[in-house]
Amino acid sequence: MRQDVRRMRYIDRKGNITIEESGRDRLIRHLYEDWGGRLCLKIIVRPFISRLAGWFLDSGISKGLIPGFVKRNRIDLSEYEEKNYTSYNDFFTRKQKPEARPVAKGDKILVSPCDGKATVCRIGRDSRFFIKDMEYTLDQLLRNSHLTRRYQGGYAVIFRLTVEDCHRYCYVADGWKSPNVYIRGRLYPAGQAAQEDGRAYVENTREYTLLKTSCLGTVLMMEVGALLVGKIHNFQKDACAVKKGQEKGFFAFGGSTVVLLLQPDKVRLDFDLVENSENGYETLVKMGERIGEQKLSKRTGKASRQRTE
Repeated sequence: MRQDVRRMRYIDRKGNITIEESGRDRLIRHLYEDWGGRLCLKIIVRPFISRLAGWFLDSGISKGLIPGFVKRNRIDLSEYEEKNYTSYNDFFTRKQKPEARPVAKGDKILVSPCDGKATVCRIGRDSRFFIKDMEYTLDQLLRNSHLTRRYQGGYAVIFRLTVEDCHRYCYVADGWKSPNVYIRGRLYPAGQAAQEDGRAYVENTREYTLLKTSCLGTVLMMEVGALLVGKIHNFQKDACAVKKGQEKGFFAFGGSTVVLLLQPDKVRLDFDLVENSENGYETLVKMGERIGEQKLSKRTGKASRQRTE
């Protein structure tokens, strides 16, 4: 399912609809689709530009950006820990108060990993996913044909974080996580792009881990970094046991994305998320809230056997 970056359509879990276009959406469209934007893109993705932007956002000089950012994005500071922020990036990676994001309980319940806008996609053999307005097959996203086969027939849930969202994320269930796999992003010149319209093609930096659970199968959790300075910071790099709601990591400045891949017949996603996606809406979700549950057979009332291939 491709999102229209010109007008974003959101719906909350009470059915309230918002239709808008953000400044970030307009900027991304300009960078990827216009010839002048593509020229700028070739310049701003250079490493020294990214380092310069990162230095500024980590510096005390950038503190002056915080009040305007809070007002412009109507951020409720009462949900976050009180702190004297030393830089814009320090504020951007702010922590929420634990009571602001209660975690839905139960081993059979799948929760949202983050605050964001969720889209549900069925994974077929020829499925393509649009992440940050760029198209990926599952093979391109994972660079692992074995994992691609494992998740065919299941679901991808794509959580798009925008600047007003908290950029911290958590584990979606209790389980045993694998070591993290890091995939370096890259920019292809427009002449090498796969798109017929000649847009520049960006492959974002991403990192994923496999979370083996007792009730929900093996959930693949992937973080996708922003084009420029959206660095991914995961706390647990090696294999270990983790708990649902435990903080997994955070993004530095930049709108970013979290992707969940669910095996077939393991999770029954909540109906509103599926229906909203089919109708072209992103669903507003909060970290820790329920988004699905263990899928049981209608015939036997039991879970299907774990798929291990």
